Amino acid sequence: MSSNDLKQMSQAAGQQRKFVTLDKLDIQILGLLQEDASLPIRVLADKVGSSPATCQRRIADMRASGVILKQVAIVDRLRVGRPLTVFVSVELDKQNAALLRAFEQKMSAQEDVMACYEVSGEFDFLIIVNAASMEQFHAFTREVFSSNNNVRNFKSVFAMNCSKFETRVPLPR
Repeated sequence: MSSNDLKQMSQAAGQQRKFVTLDKLDIQILGLLQEDASLPIRVLADKVGSSPATCQRRIADMRASGVILKQVAIVDRLRVGRPLTVFVSVELDKQNAALLRAFEQKMSAQEDVMACYEVSGEFDFLIIVNAASMEQFHAFTREVFSSNNNVRNFKSVFAMNCSKFETRVPLPR
């Protein structure tokens, strides 16, 4: 994931984005693309009962409006040697807009960070980290959290099993 992709996602999470109105055709196209983004445009058009040109234009419009952020392959973390998933709650020592932004930028630059959410409650951020081993995760925490003077506290919760992982966003019917 590029830093530009992370920046877009961070902006989406950090501020309210303009709601985009989707019609029935847009929703059908999105639903199929969320299941299999590699569908040939002709097959997609047949499935939604439209022309390939219309589908291409709709997809381009949804990209331009930010509805479609990117198309990716979902990789099995276990098969590529990254079995450790950790949910890390981070409490910052001081908070202001610049410090929050700096922390988000630091997390965006970390390859092991899969997601970074600013949250309400006891902690300031919830981060999802993926690592090859406990040793690698330990090194990550030393480098990223312990060396950051603005991190007051962090707590790690280790995933023991993943019974569901979904990237699909539920759409109106």
